[in-house]
Amino acid sequence: MSRGSGKGLSLKDKLDGNELDLSLCDLNEVPVRELAALPKATVLDLSCNNLISLPSDFCSLMHLVKLDLSKNRLQQLPLDFGRLVNLQHLDLLNNRLVTLPVSFAQLKNLKWLDLKDNPLDPVLAKVAGDCLDEKQCKQAAVKVLEHMKAIQSEQDRQRQRKLQAEREMEKKREAEQRAKEALERELRKREKAEEKERRRREYDAQKAAKQEMEKKTKKETVHTRKPASSSRPPQPLRHKPSWSRSVLRVLLFVLFCILCTLAACKLTELQHQPLCVSVNTLYEDVVAALQNHKTLQSMLQHNSHQ
Repeated sequence: MSRGSGKGLSLKDKLDGNELDLSLCDLNEVPVRELAALPKATVLDLSCNNLISLPSDFCSLMHLVKLDLSKNRLQQLPLDFGRLVNLQHLDLLNNRLVTLPVSFAQLKNLKWLDLKDNPLDPVLAKVAGDCLDEKQCKQAAVKVLEHMKAIQSEQDRQRQRKLQAEREMEKKREAEQRAKEALERELRKREKAEEKERRRREYDAQKAAKQEMEKKTKKETVHTRKPASSSRPPQPLRHKPSWSRSVLRVLLFVLFCILCTLAACKLTELQHQPLCVSVNTLYEDVVAALQNHKTLQSMLQHNSHQ
């Protein structure tokens, strides 16, 4: 195996029973694929290398029982590190870890843990305590697992509360949406009823107007037909215009006769007859009298203008 790459020399040459020692190999990365091909290697030593992080597929090495990652430069462990459920012994001495992934709580078979010489979060550091002997390292494993389980439970509760809040919010939105839809349906129903009532009033108004028009037309028709079919105007009103017309006819006839007599006496040979001489003399006297009477003359002028 060449330094830094983890490739070259076969890992089988490093395998001793179920133990695989890759310490002090100046590794920058873990040869996960080659390790996965050696399920018998349940004890893996990767201490004293240059590992900054572990690849996510490292957690597929579920056959590991003992893992030594001490004296590297690990800043964090993979989020699904808890998949290594068969892990019993874990050495993380002298790395750069601050926290552990929540999935760490799933390492139910973990019996031994060393977290010394890491810049741990104060709470986690207090929980882990020292690992100066076998007893302290076993206690560290138990206490850290309990601590991580508590964190996991709290996160689960937070997720549940968040999920419950989201469900309640969703129910509230659904209720508001249903209320809004119900209100919209009620408004549409009310508008439809108002529109129907408006059309009904318009229909009634049109019908009433039509009936009124028919009644008025019928009444006018009756009044129009009444003079032709009913009795004539009262007799006194009928006799009065007839009497006036008769008098007017008599006067016109007398005037016509006078004019004819004057014309005969003025224009014919009868003007020398005694009767025509009298008529002509009377006509000239009347004309002279009318000309000398200013009032009558004004009246005659006014009548002539009309």
